Amino acid sequence: MTNNITPQSEDYSRWYLDIIREAELAENSEARGSMVIRPYGYALWEAIQSGLDRRFKDTGHVNAYFPLFIPKSLFQKEAEHVKGFDPELAVVTIGGGSTLEEPLVVRPTSEAIIGHHYAKWIQSYRDLPLLINQWANVVRWEMRNRPFLRTTEFLWQEGHTAHATEDEAREETLRMLDVYVDFAENDAAIPVIKGIKSDRETFPGAVNTYTIEGMMGNKWALQMGTSHYLGTKFAQMNQIKFLDQNNVSQLCHTTSWGISTRMVGAVIMAHGDNQGLRLPPVLAPIQVVIVPIWRKEAERVSVLEVVDRVHTNLRDKGIRVKVDRRDDQTPGFKYNDWEMRGVPMRIEIGPRDVQQQSVVFARRDRPGKEGKSFGIPLSEVAHETQTLLHSIQENLRLQALQTRADNTHRVTSYTAFQEVLQEKEGFLHVHWAGTTQDEERIQEETKATLRCLPLDSTTEEGQCILTGKRTSQMAIFARAY
Repeated sequence: MTNNITPQSEDYSRWYLDIIREAELAENSEARGSMVIRPYGYALWEAIQSGLDRRFKDTGHVNAYFPLFIPKSLFQKEAEHVKGFDPELAVVTIGGGSTLEEPLVVRPTSEAIIGHHYAKWIQSYRDLPLLINQWANVVRWEMRNRPFLRTTEFLWQEGHTAHATEDEAREETLRMLDVYVDFAENDAAIPVIKGIKSDRETFPGAVNTYTIEGMMGNKWALQMGTSHYLGTKFAQMNQIKFLDQNNVSQLCHTTSWGISTRMVGAVIMAHGDNQGLRLPPVLAPIQVVIVPIWRKEAERVSVLEVVDRVHTNLRDKGIRVKVDRRDDQTPGFKYNDWEMRGVPMRIEIGPRDVQQQSVVFARRDRPGKEGKSFGIPLSEVAHETQTLLHSIQENLRLQALQTRADNTHRVTSYTAFQEVLQEKEGFLHVHWAGTTQDEERIQEETKATLRCLPLDSTTEEGQCILTGKRTSQMAIFARAY
């Protein structure tokens, strides 16, 4: 099975596409830039949805749904917003065989339509804060497409909130950024750096954009989620006002924040290896696969009896478990197949195991014999499985953290910056006091972009790598998706 997967060192982009094909996560559709998310890939997205949705509701948010089509006049109210998205817009001009009186924008993001309705719903300070999230699809006319990472149509969640004060809105913006950090590190097992985007990378129309950045297996960065403080710009655009306690009309301060199916791509690239996927147990559609083994038909009944008992026991403990009952494939083929699909843990049960009333464990995060445990008593399988799944989850996070540490470089000059990026890639931590034009120059010369200004960096004065100006501001540059 792994013969169909290009080694990462040979061609990382091809490796990524091979994984998606062989693991049956997605495939291209007939419309350019569109993808069909297959059941296994969608199950992974559902696990991501579940982890995020629980966190949203725990922080007081509720779900709603807003239309896919947005009258162009609504979208054009905020000039900076329009300018930022105009190259990516899909616009409907014909409906029912007739030219529409007003063109409809196919939703690239929903600030315009949601703000229009918030203006109707919010009248008094008693209506605030308004905390709403929606799960939806959006369309952005991308020139270069890659499944899950960048497609014309993709799935996401977008939170939109309205607040009485700037302090409350900024607190919400950072709260949701921390929700994303918690999900990324504890569910997806991907350590992230949280930071603020430069002016050049700020969401069109926003005051500030915050991000979580993860390192992928090829040492490139991936923006995994963003949270925006929108100030009163969109409130002004849509006249989202409220009467305060003194009966004075005030503009709301608004936020928006989102994570998309790009997170599926992040999980693939942060953890995958040359054998295929390695899924963190919290998100894995199948956490444990049981492979029955027998040579003689007489052994089949006794093996399957134990297999069924173990399956029921694990299922009753809430573990997502599957028995591979395929008779037309060898155990070795099954091992490779499920390893390629990233199932965190395998349980092998053969005639000798039945006699000894035990099973064999194999963990996906550690290769070969290193990942195997023999003689696990049947009476302890459920408990030991839960313990091992927790261990695998944490080990994947620590491995990803080590990869990031090994490939993070502190550089103090532009010459060193160029050399390190050329020879090692990874995350480059630098002192930064440059302009938007300086960022553009670096991207043109090195293909690296300013990923963020880290929120948790220590204050230490130094010289900007490009301008030579004294500054205590740090920045992270990297090549990125």
